[in-house]
Amino acid sequence: MRVLGIETSCDETAVAVVEDGRRILSNVVATQADIHADFGGIVPEAASRQHLLTIVPVVRKALEGAGVELSNLDGVAVTNGPGLAGSLLIGVNAAKGLALSSGLPIIGVNHLEGHIYAAWLEETDPEVSPGFPLVCLIASGGHTDLVLMEGHGRYSLLGRTRDDAAGEAFDKGARILGLGFPGGPEIQRVSAMGRGGETRFPRPRVKESLDFSFSGLKTALLRRAEGRGWYPPDRGVTPDPMEIGRVAAAYQEAIVDSMVRRTLEAAETHRVRGVLLGGGVAANSLLREELADRSPVPLIVPRPALCTDNGAMIGAAAWFHLRVGLRHEWDMDAVPNLRLC
Repeated sequence: MRVLGIETSCDETAVAVVEDGRRILSNVVATQADIHADFGGIVPEAASRQHLLTIVPVVRKALEGAGVELSNLDGVAVTNGPGLAGSLLIGVNAAKGLALSSGLPIIGVNHLEGHIYAAWLEETDPEVSPGFPLVCLIASGGHTDLVLMEGHGRYSLLGRTRDDAAGEAFDKGARILGLGFPGGPEIQRVSAMGRGGETRFPRPRVKESLDFSFSGLKTALLRRAEGRGWYPPDRGVTPDPMEIGRVAAAYQEAIVDSMVRRTLEAAETHRVRGVLLGGGVAANSLLREELADRSPVPLIVPRPALCTDNGAMIGAAAWFHLRVGLRHEWDMDAVPNLRLC
């Protein structure tokens, strides 16, 4: 069964063809990072306009790369939430047009579920090794959620961020330190110069809860930068790159340690067989290393290219729904605040 997966929830126009939920036949991603870099964050209106310009060429390239026509497919899948309303609408309407014109079934996929099923696109089958239940940490620019997965389509929410998501904390932290966008890769890059220093940030914790909170940590970084004359940037102070690296490393360590602690606490409480990591922040090397070193159960994490937004993860998630007969009607809409559980 071959599924066309479309993902436009934020600033990537991504389309892929996936076979049987496991094999990637093509996976095309058109990024908008350069468009939004000058603003230090995503501009929703600009994102939706760019999706409109690129969706048809990206669909065409994905079909050509897979060596298939629409008539060779078994379904069209699309992210219908959560995400930016304008961006989601471009993908949903494009998917409806493709499905209607070719007589294919259409299925809407939750963006967070897509990040989970990115793990099924690797050689290891999480369903078999280690098997269910799994605790899933989904960390991205808009979400930081802990989800218990007891089987396909069976989810329970264990914790989520009370304020900023982890990816948002990285973006805002990079802006404070005068680094580029996206913030996560930039902070990881400069942190390589400063790991092991004496600088330390507090570990935020929500008492008697598995929820996350990063706004206080971001404020602590802001105060640190203000105290050293780095922020606002027009104060005329030229920071020492090594010192920026030490502060960035400590900030990254605090974010990662907070996520790892909650995840391992959830894994122990619910006696899971494995920990699954997904979302754009899952590409962070320190997060991957810390979870691998500290987890008492196997860690399942996709390669970095499948952690960021892509159409293959949407096609994979959709296959597991299509195989049990789940379809959506033509009145399916974009739902910016769609919940997984």
